[in-house]
Order: sequence, then C-alpha cells, then structure tokens
Amino acid sequence: MKHNALVAALLGTFAMANAGAATLGSDKLTISGFGTLAAAKSNTEDARFTRANQREGTAGTNTFGLDSNLGLQATYTFDDKLSATTQILSRKTTGDSFTTELAWAFVKYNVSDEVAVRVGRVVVPSFLISDYQNVGYANTMMRPPVEMYGQNIIETADGADINWQHGFGDTNVTAQAVVGIARGKTYVSTNQSELRYQAPTAGFAISAEHGPVTLRFAHVQAKLEVNDAVIIESLSNTLAAVGFRQLGQDISVGQAKRIAFTSFGVLADWNNIVVQAEYGMRRAKEPVYLTDSNAWYTMAGYRFGKVLPYYAHAKYDGKGSVIQTPAALARIPALNAGVKGLLSGGDQSSDTIGVRWDFAKSAALKVQVDRVKSGSNNGFLRDEKVAGKGVTVVAAGVDFVF
Repeated sequence: MKHNALVAALLGTFAMANAGAATLGSDKLTISGFGTLAAAKSNTEDARFTRANQREGTAGTNTFGLDSNLGLQATYTFDDKLSATTQILSRKTTGDSFTTELAWAFVKYNVSDEVAVRVGRVVVPSFLISDYQNVGYANTMMRPPVEMYGQNIIETADGADINWQHGFGDTNVTAQAVVGIARGKTYVSTNQSELRYQAPTAGFAISAEHGPVTLRFAHVQAKLEVNDAVIIESLSNTLAAVGFRQLGQDISVGQAKRIAFTSFGVLADWNNIVVQAEYGMRRAKEPVYLTDSNAWYTMAGYRFGKVLPYYAHAKYDGKGSVIQTPAALARIPALNAGVKGLLSGGDQSSDTIGVRWDFAKSAALKVQVDRVKSGSNNGFLRDEKVAGKGVTVVAAGVDFVF
C-alpha cells in the first residue's frame, strides 16, 4: 500500500510538472522539485544489495524502494540579500517504509556578490556530488556507487556554512566551509535495528571549474556518538568484565570518537565524452571499531544525441580498525574471534553498465545493470550467505525535475 502511495505521488507530481508547475511560484516564492520512479531486482536471495545506509534494498525481489524518491523545495526571496529555502525528501533509508525528512532548511544572506552565509540545516560537502546526490536527473548513473558513498553517511548538519565564489580568468573557484551538528539514523544489519547518532561536524570543500572540467577536494571531520549501540556496548562491557577494559572503551561509540573523511573528484563533459571519478578515504583519529577505508570509482560514457551509454567500475577496500587486539585475548577464543571479526576490514567491487535517454524536457529514462562482488570479508552486501558469490542488480526508472 505504501509502495502504491509513493507511485501515485510521483506520477501526480510528474503530471503537474508537465502541466506547468512553475505557476506555483511568484516574484518572491519559487517551488521546484525532483523525483525518481524506478524498479529494481537482484538475481539472488543469498545477499541483499542496498544503497548507502538503506535497510530493504533487493534480495531477489522486485522493489520500488531501492532508487525511488520525491523531493520538493521552496525558496522565498525577501530581497537581493536575504532568502530562505526548505527542502523535504521522501525515500527509503533505514526503515521498512518510505519516510519524509527535512533535508534542507536554511536562511541565506548574501554578504557580497562573492560571499554568502547560510544558517540552518545545510549540506555537508563530503563528496563530489554532495549538493545533488539525491537528485537522480542531475546524475548520469542510477545511483552513487555504494563503495564510495557508503563510507560516510552524513549528508547534512544543523549549523552554518559560508560560501565564496571567484573567477580567475576562465576558471571559477568555489569554496565552502561548514560547522554544525549532524543527526540521523544508521541501520545495523546484525540485529536489524536503527541507531540514532549525533556528530559535531566541521569540513570544507573547494572546487575549480575550467570549461568542461570540474575538480573538487573535500575534507570533513566528525565526532561520532551513538548512545544505543546495544551490540557494541554489550561487547565493550563483556571485555571490561574479563579484564580488557581499555579495549572495550576503544571499541565503544558511547563516547564521541573523531573520524575524518577526505575525497577528491573530477567531472568532465567534453565533445560528448562524459567522465566522472572520485577517490575517498575514511580515517579514525581516535580508537573506534569502525574500520579505516579507501574507495574509488570511475565512470565514462559517450553521448549520442539524447542517448548516453556509460560504464563504471567501483572498488572499496576496508583497511581494518586502528585498534590493536591484545595477545592475551587469545585465551578466550570465542571472544577473540568476535573482536577480530568486528575490527577486520571488508572489501567490495562492482562493474556497472547503463544507458540514459533524455526522452523529454526535464525527464530521463535510465536502465542500469550492476555486478557486485564482495571479497573474503564482506563489503556492503548484507545477509550474505556465500561470501564472494556476487550479485547482479537490474534497475530501470525515470528521473524528472520541475
């Protein structure tokens, strides 16, 4: 029933967009939106494929929840200096059903032609496409590669950012700095629970655009705290009870732990050649059970009129936790194995082929096939019964904006 409701909403919005939804706006108020109506299915029940921080995904089942979403945005302009923007987003994340969240909510003040300050709920600029990663129409691929985007699930923070733009000849440079508190939920497949986290966050990004090429560098640090991580805290308490108190404290996220994420990306659209690539690193700055990781992807395509076929390869390499397991823990084999399994790094790779067809104004049809394979230690595939077996995911959908 909830699937049908979302489909109806998306189709209704699409019809409204084609009928001229711009009339909803005025000289001061503008209303816009975006959405994706898509179906997906994997070829096996032996593993579950999901987007980053998503519960359901697909495990041999047809689903609208993997990629479908709907976003609405309103901006009210008070004058040439001051404006306010709100964006709501409906999608499937850590729960079983579609939920609606307040994605953006900020007041913007233009200090000058080059400098603007925003206060409220703002984007954390962790990735190459952080500003529009949920807008399917703005992206070539059906979804951001989970190998890269699964490393950092923080999308927004309640705080403030400052943006600076300046032209140096034919090169436009944009810089953004943000500080605030990120709040949200993360899904834990081990006990199928949703955990709430909060993380004081600070970061910056700088990009340079020259003709058809854009380069972007970003760095974000957060002090992650999760107060209801039952499994981790139970393990921490057990370790303390058998004489490994420091190891238990190191593993725990009950107290804030500082984690850093750095990324570098490039976008190019030149003579019908489309290229997108990104490299990212997650590093723990304090002992914590989360593993360090490196990831990257490269996507290349060629545009034939309104049709754009593309290929992408992505790789995730979990480096393992910075925590060193005491040799004495080997005296308790079961506990030792559990700790080492928790602290070990996973790995995963995927190959993607797809095609995008811009069949109408502000609407595009995409068909995409992903072949995903985890290594000896699992990557982002969940409920995996046979490690390294691989999963094929076929998806098709329509992206639109209005």
